[in-house]
Amino acid sequence: MTADRKHEARERFLLGGLVVKAGLTRADRAFLLGGFLELARIAPGSSEYRRLRDIGEEAFKIPKLDGGSRGIVEAPE
Repeated sequence: MTADRKHEARERFLLGGLVVKAGLTRADRAFLLGGFLELARIAPGSSEYRRLRDIGEEAFKIPKLDGGSRGIVEAPE
């Protein structure tokens, strides 16, 4: 495995870990993508960006979130 592919695989693994940390493993993929696209529109350094980043920083301090069941759209079976 080349260094680039190894780096890319690790990056994907870490991003997947964020989904788990947020309790979103059962969320509909379109819902997740829509959320990510909305987040991508937030300008770095804006007050909304800082607010969300602060929430994330606090979440990293918590060993395990409560499952994140609030407001989650589950994938159809």
